[in-house]
Amino acid sequence: MRELDVVGVRVEMPTQQPLVLLREVEGARYLPIWIGAVEATAIAFAQQGVVPPRPLTHDLLRDVVSALGQELHEVQITDVKDGVFYATLVFESGVEVAARPSDSIALALRTGSRIVCSDDVLTESGVHVADEDEDEVEKFREFLDQINPEDFEHETRDEEA
Repeated sequence: MRELDVVGVRVEMPTQQPLVLLREVEGARYLPIWIGAVEATAIAFAQQGVVPPRPLTHDLLRDVVSALGQELHEVQITDVKDGVFYATLVFESGVEVAARPSDSIALALRTGSRIVCSDDVLTESGVHVADEDEDEVEKFREFLDQINPEDFEHETRDEEA
């Protein structure tokens, strides 16, 4: 398993489909995962430190896990089949729960848990970024600094199962 950082979310043009972009902590591969608008908003809120007046679903899940005396150890992105990614929530107690990667990432950002990915998934779906493409990555980061979570609030098809 390789640890990943969340670079951010964006809307892919022209399809208007949101995606979350992850990057290997110790490596040069990026992992793009197309997600739903609600999950994109949840991830963007967490990255920007936005605290809604009432808890959203991922905030509620974090609070329920904590109230039950559990702690999320890590999120594992475990598999990709026919373009659909799969993840597992791994708790300190050893309990594992299957989940969508987008929900898992939103929860990990709220709990400060690490995100890891199987080598097989990174080999199959990871994208190497050449040094000359680093400018594109920097432009993407600048884009993320200027986008608001509300930009994701439109109907879209969630590719995850």
